[in-house]
Amino acid sequence: MLDVSPGLSLWTTFVFLGLLAILWKFAWGPILKAVQDREDGIQSTLDQASNERGEAAKLLVEHREQMADTRRQAQQMIAEGKEAGDRVRQDIEEKARAEGDAMIERARESIEREKDAALQELRKESVDLALAAAAKLVHESLDEKKDRELVMGFIEELSGGSEIEA
Repeated sequence: MLDVSPGLSLWTTFVFLGLLAILWKFAWGPILKAVQDREDGIQSTLDQASNERGEAAKLLVEHREQMADTRRQAQQMIAEGKEAGDRVRQDIEEKARAEGDAMIERARESIEREKDAALQELRKESVDLALAAAAKLVHESLDEKKDRELVMGFIEELSGGSEIEA
């Protein structure tokens, strides 16, 4: 067994080199190509994942900016709504005040008209009472039309020249 045979060594070397050449041509090439393809695929997946991670980070920043902008717009809308509500409230208050003032003014005018009418009626009755009293005092009935004109003229002089209808 420990005998070295040069022919066997030569044939063993020759078969080994032939097998190595066959493996090199048919096995190592496809194996190395498969390993290289796999390595390229893994590298491409890593590059794609890195790109997607960067894109996701960029989208996250954009999303946060949009959320901040949306919040800012919502706050602005709320503030505008409050301002519009205040303006409407002020308009309503001003209209109510104006209507109240107008009602008070109409009431004053009505009261003034009623007062004037009452004074007119009072003057007429005063004339009738004065005539009745004068007729009793004089014991003589004068012409009613003349008496009325006389008293009305006197009242006109007293009231400053304003005309009173009988």
